[in-house]
Amino acid sequence: MGIQPVLGNRSVMKLRLACIDTDAAPLFDRSVDGIHRTGYEPEVADLVAAEIGREVEWVITGWDNMIPMVRAGDADAVWCGQGMIPERIALVDFTQPYAIFNETVLVRAGDPARDAQSMQGYKVGAIANSANIKVARTIDGAEIVEFSSDDVFGDMIRALRSGEIDAFVDDDVVTIPLGDDPDFDVAFTAETRNPWGIGVKPGNVDLLADLNRALDTLRADGRLRAVWEKWMPHLPFPLED
Repeated sequence: MGIQPVLGNRSVMKLRLACIDTDAAPLFDRSVDGIHRTGYEPEVADLVAAEIGREVEWVITGWDNMIPMVRAGDADAVWCGQGMIPERIALVDFTQPYAIFNETVLVRAGDPARDAQSMQGYKVGAIANSANIKVARTIDGAEIVEFSSDDVFGDMIRALRSGEIDAFVDDDVVTIPLGDDPDFDVAFTAETRNPWGIGVKPGNVDLLADLNRALDTLRADGRLRAVWEKWMPHLPFPLED
């Protein structure tokens, strides 16, 4: 674990969190310096870290490398849009959810598609090995285009804008705001209610328990809701007790 000296004789243990660096507001913005990050996830991460006496250190990497880094011990946890799908549950131990989202399909402005049945023959993008790609695969007759890069969300936006793909699927929190962009329309939203959690190395029971206790505290005292409503006022808070 990294230890950073601070004032006096005190030291703060780092909480090393793996994530990609891309513009995916309001979840997170691209870092201006590769160190500091803003958005819903980073703000909640800072609160959780403070509750357990740690300080966040973001470990920027590619999408496909986040979980391997955690399993190798090069990061303490992955905190980066990790829907708790079976493929990930087999690789990391997840906390309780800090968010629940649906999946939304985005198309270019003027496209008439408003349901899966009207998208036969479309090239539909989605992040490889994600919950989103499961929704993409329910579109009968669509050609699925998998994306995996350091800027996977930005790459999908550029591909849709250029016509390389006809649509893409991602979480409603990041795609619904894009529906206000004059270049795009929201086709439809799949009500998947996919829970997101913080993933730690299997067997790291102490850290898992600490993170869960911190999330319990943030939910109980209203701070988790407050951060949600600050960054995502267009979505109802999904974690009512």
